[in-house]
Amino acid sequence: MVLVAGVDSSTQSCKVVVRDADTGALVRQGRAAHPEGTSCPPDAWWAALQTAIADAGGLADVAAMSVGGQQHGMVCLEDSGAVVRDALLWNDTRSAPDAADLVTELGGGQAWADAVGSVPVASFTVTKLRWLARAEAANAARTAAVCLPHDWLTWQLAGAPGLDALATDRSDASGTGYWSPRTGAYRRDLLTLALGKDVLLPRVLGPADSAGSTAQLGAAIPAGLLLGPGAGDNAAAALGAGAGPGDVIVSIGTSGTVFSVAAAPAADPTGAVAGFADASGHFLPLVCTLNAARVLDSAAAMLRVDHAELSRLALTAPAGSDGLVLVPYLEGERTPNKPDATGSLHGLTLGSSTAAHLARAAVEGLLCALADGLDALRAQGAQVERVILVGGGARSEALRQIAPTVFGCPVLVPPPGEYVADGAARQAAWITTGAQPEWELDGLTRYDAAPVPAVRARYADARDLTLTRIS
Repeated sequence: MVLVAGVDSSTQSCKVVVRDADTGALVRQGRAAHPEGTSCPPDAWWAALQTAIADAGGLADVAAMSVGGQQHGMVCLEDSGAVVRDALLWNDTRSAPDAADLVTELGGGQAWADAVGSVPVASFTVTKLRWLARAEAANAARTAAVCLPHDWLTWQLAGAPGLDALATDRSDASGTGYWSPRTGAYRRDLLTLALGKDVLLPRVLGPADSAGSTAQLGAAIPAGLLLGPGAGDNAAAALGAGAGPGDVIVSIGTSGTVFSVAAAPAADPTGAVAGFADASGHFLPLVCTLNAARVLDSAAAMLRVDHAELSRLALTAPAGSDGLVLVPYLEGERTPNKPDATGSLHGLTLGSSTAAHLARAAVEGLLCALADGLDALRAQGAQVERVILVGGGARSEALRQIAPTVFGCPVLVPPPGEYVADGAARQAAWITTGAQPEWELDGLTRYDAAPVPAVRARYADARDLTLTRIS
């Protein structure tokens, strides 16, 4: 039996799965936590990866591995390979004014959509580089290379052999704001527009290309394991869930994402849909929200209940929560592009002032924000026949049952799993065997319910009535 390993280095933690390359059967797994916050020293990711590998029993019997990771994070390196400063993560919004400036300087959203398939917002690496040049000129001057979280971890696994060995993949490169999925090439003019100079960038690998092999890094990481090209977390999740035409993945984790596999690149000048590439050689039109599972965390904290009780309460309230609407912009928002917005509660009455109504409003508000993403994908030509619901938030029974009433289509929920890490493991199997593995995704549970259009109509009325945060 040939074994492969997949890594999910996400915002909050690092997960490692070891699977049979032929069947996909899970053999063992491990995990470790990441620090909280919107910036992070990359060494913390490396420490967590080593801990998670050890927790998974090491890699001594593994033939290949690949790393899926959070997109957009800015990792700046000196000539020596040393990290210049803590990485800014995708959910760091300090570069919002820089994003607006860059959009204007290139000539608007259409110009950016034509150039790289996406209109940059604060999440994108290109905007963080403009912030660096503006706010930390000395650090910008020290920067000799820029890479992404999964690029840096793959490079570390190879023993950090030199900056020219840095590699990335199409999916993660497409989230930088200076690589075009349509042409498959970097737009160095956009990199220079942001940072004020050109720097070394990772070479971009195809889905079945190897990034090299591991160095001997202690007892748990032997030398000679093939390294896959890696992937952005959403592209890895699509690969892990086996998404096909007509399927839309809705992932409810730290962020909320709505994406589908497409044959042609997207180019949405409004910026709602990011025209990313996927991990299989196709494309991944994607809508991302900053607020997802932590909306449920916050509602549970407000009501002083656990998630099981929050779900039970939500299912006891009527659809539409008797007019109570929660707009879930608790951390600002990426889609729509409102980085300084706050969450808000609308329609509160004596009758709706109950724990059950608030619980239901939290679930419905979260789902309505994601349903806006479904509409944006449809506007770009996506066929939405069914939704595959993944991520930590998908464990909520209330969210599962209410989702089809908001989305207006059947919802399928696979068993709880680490789909980003599974997608990375599929990559590792691909480079080992030379063929994309066809692992079966068993145990799908289907949820059907009649749509309740009034829920989304009330949400649309309240959505733009948000206030900005007090600085």
